[in-house]
Amino acid sequence: MYLAHSFMSDGNKQNFQQPLILVVEDHDDSLLLIGYALEFLGFRFICQNDSSATLLVAKEHQPDLIMLDILLPGLSGTDVVHDLKQEPLTEGIPVIAVTALAAREDRERLLSAGFDDYISKPYMIEDLEAIIRRQLRGQLNFGSTLKSVQ
Repeated sequence: MYLAHSFMSDGNKQNFQQPLILVVEDHDDSLLLIGYALEFLGFRFICQNDSSATLLVAKEHQPDLIMLDILLPGLSGTDVVHDLKQEPLTEGIPVIAVTALAAREDRERLLSAGFDDYISKPYMIEDLEAIIRRQLRGQLNFGSTLKSVQ
């Protein structure tokens, strides 16, 4: 597990703190890619590859959003989201399912399991940004990062 702070130029820094995102992913390459994307988008994030520690980490750090892979060794993403939604300290944290499962019935099954939203791999950074903004509406204090760099 590691905590990463986004780096912004002095001209972009404000007197606010960006939302914290907890990312749970067991494949190192996928974890690295999502870390790069979140850093590019200006978010603070915690990355971990051990699903069994997710509840503990979420309770300790109180992230604003959790991005949770579904197919994890040990506890599956659906097991973890169930635990998160049963815990009073974490029940209100939005959880996005991140998975290669892309069928309509997979989406419906994941949403009914307790996930607040869903994104399938591989995804475009624009789609990742849109889903994060949708879940964190009201907590973001700057415009689209992608539009500002184009």
